[in-house]
Amino acid sequence: MMFDAVIIGGSYAGMAAGLQLARARQQVLVVDAGEPRNRFAAHSHGFLSQDGTPPEEIAADARGQLMEYPTVEWRSGRVASISGEAEGFTVGLADGGTFQARRTILAAGVTDELPDIPGLAEQWGTRVFHCPYCHGYELGQTAIGVLASSEMAMHQALMLPDWGTTTLFLNAAFEPTADQLAQLDARGTRIERGLVSRLQAGRGEGVEVVLSDGRQVPLAGVFVAPRLRLSPLVAETGFALEETPLGSVIKTDAMQATSIPGIFACGDIARAAGSVTFAVADGAMAGLSAHRSLMFGLA
Repeated sequence: MMFDAVIIGGSYAGMAAGLQLARARQQVLVVDAGEPRNRFAAHSHGFLSQDGTPPEEIAADARGQLMEYPTVEWRSGRVASISGEAEGFTVGLADGGTFQARRTILAAGVTDELPDIPGLAEQWGTRVFHCPYCHGYELGQTAIGVLASSEMAMHQALMLPDWGTTTLFLNAAFEPTADQLAQLDARGTRIERGLVSRLQAGRGEGVEVVLSDGRQVPLAGVFVAPRLRLSPLVAETGFALEETPLGSVIKTDAMQATSIPGIFACGDIARAAGSVTFAVADGAMAGLSAHRSLMFGLA
């Protein structure tokens, strides 16, 4: 059958897009690989009415509500290709299955590239974070670290004093200018120039940064700005990209339309700032825009 829309990615953005289309009685297929970006976090914060809820519970409730609509189908799998054009896209799965769609919404395909430091990946989402609005409050205004992987660490190091006593571990990733040092000093951020050897579990629920000279710095949490890596599907499909301080994302307009007519993108793949709230908002816009284009045609 020809679906009105195939949505690639069944996390927050994808389901928000699907809900708008379902309520417009459109035939929708959601294809999901089951790897949401925030699967490493124990709790999701900052999303109104769901603050502190485990991410998998939010997603399960959303999927249950979405699947109440009779025009929605769900397929577990990974999308390997998008071909064709508006009114006749072919979405190919890694297992060989194919589906036809008048419109396509891309809401998946981002991986976090973390600094290659022993112990960091193991604590990603539990004591190593990227967003202070998502995880800073729970650290209780205690000792917090920023691990530099690029100059983007300056942004975090200037923000985080509102959440706790902050130390910026430069780790030879960059050297602040005199103006930047003055800004850090004004915010009360301490500078540590020693190289970081590893991260390890600290006392209680904390984490320790172990420096190359053997010093151990106990912290409640560490923040780092990972690089975004897009899935090969993005390059193979030929989307126009937008460069951000964290890496490339798919370029979209205000209606979440991409450079390829009939394909919309939403969520972390089209926005550098990862947030459940932003993902849901962008997904809702993508769903509404896809439906609008089905009614009135592509601009």
